[in-house]
Amino acid sequence: MPNRKEWAQRLPVFLVEAETLLAKSEECLSHLQLISNDKDAIDCMMSTLLKLASKADALALVAVSDFSLHIHGLLNHAQNHVDLHDQALSALKDCFTLMAWQLELIDQNTGQLSLDDSEQTSLIEAFAFQVGQSQFQPPAHSKPFRLVSFSERQA
Repeated sequence: MPNRKEWAQRLPVFLVEAETLLAKSEECLSHLQLISNDKDAIDCMMSTLLKLASKADALALVAVSDFSLHIHGLLNHAQNHVDLHDQALSALKDCFTLMAWQLELIDQNTGQLSLDDSEQTSLIEAFAFQVGQSQFQPPAHSKPFRLVSFSERQA
């Protein structure tokens, strides 16, 4: 992690880059809503999510980095095995909406995101369920999300 002064200088640049990358992902999502399962749009979205995760990781913004990596992992699996149908795209849109909120709520002085991760977990679970990945394994270096089956969530 960079020192505090360097970090404070890099955060505003990161936020602009992150918003640009998230906007690009949302454009790809809009494209997928018009042309389902377009490989170029999915590849573009996955690439922007990896860039966002890398940039967030460089500033030790773990919540943003891990969330991006989880979405990327699910998209990577979905691309190879299932169609990204309307409900899956809607769940993905919810993930992007939360990520946009998280970017706005990062404390400019500390870099902390004063939110619990329950909403992130819930949205990851919803997207995982929509792409048929109830046993999703997150990237090895990220904190694990406990995926709950749809029937457990309804209880």
